Amino acid sequence: MKIEPIPAFSDNYIWALHVGKSNIWVVDPGDAKPVEQYLASHELKLDGILITHHHADHTGGITSLCATRKIPVYGPDSRIQGITDRLADGDQIQIGDIRITVLAVPGHTLDHLAYVLEMAGQSPVLFCGDTLFAGGCGRLFEGTAAMMYTSLLRLGALPADTLVYCTHEYTLSNLRFALKAEPDNLELIDRYQRELDKRERNLPTLPSTILLEQRTNPFLRCHTASIKANIGQIMAQSLQSDDIETFASLRRWKDSA
Repeated sequence: MKIEPIPAFSDNYIWALHVGKSNIWVVDPGDAKPVEQYLASHELKLDGILITHHHADHTGGITSLCATRKIPVYGPDSRIQGITDRLADGDQIQIGDIRITVLAVPGHTLDHLAYVLEMAGQSPVLFCGDTLFAGGCGRLFEGTAAMMYTSLLRLGALPADTLVYCTHEYTLSNLRFALKAEPDNLELIDRYQRELDKRERNLPTLPSTILLEQRTNPFLRCHTASIKANIGQIMAQSLQSDDIETFASLRRWKDSA
């Protein structure tokens, strides 16, 4: 699978999934203009669209992209203008040699979906929208902490080599917070320097991997004693065994940071 970022707005990535020599699908096209420019400059044809959730910076380009094209638009909710095929947890799509499995991951929004792509001989790919970020996770706009933490654990249980493609370049900010939550994590310290180097060269920090997130993303590490201890100090509370409470406190801390 060849996947390339199409930058949009100030920090969004619209992902271009190449499914042939001249055909692509795009994930979360919040703006049509950069997609059209990408198609024209690479002489490509748009075959379809995947949507993770209803926020405008993920859906705003659908109408324009479909104005002169009859293409499928897969997504979570028929309320999103332009969706042709509504998906639910466990659904599967086949695009050429790529099998896509749909996961419901509520929390950031109630309708949020993630897509796991599998192709023989390659590492799995995860398009996770605003649920799991590199070094972080999305805000709780509609769901509960329990919903979001359950969704994160579901993504965190995917194969370790799964490539993680989220939709925002938030990595450095997320990792700076992660270093506050777990300052003694040597792998996290090393990761921050690697990602800083990428951004200084104007390179994307994505994709990440599930293994890297398991080891350095505090929102996937709420079960660890070090995270619980540091949150307990900052939030002036005792966190013993309840991982969801730990996650909720960590998210509140991040929101106020």
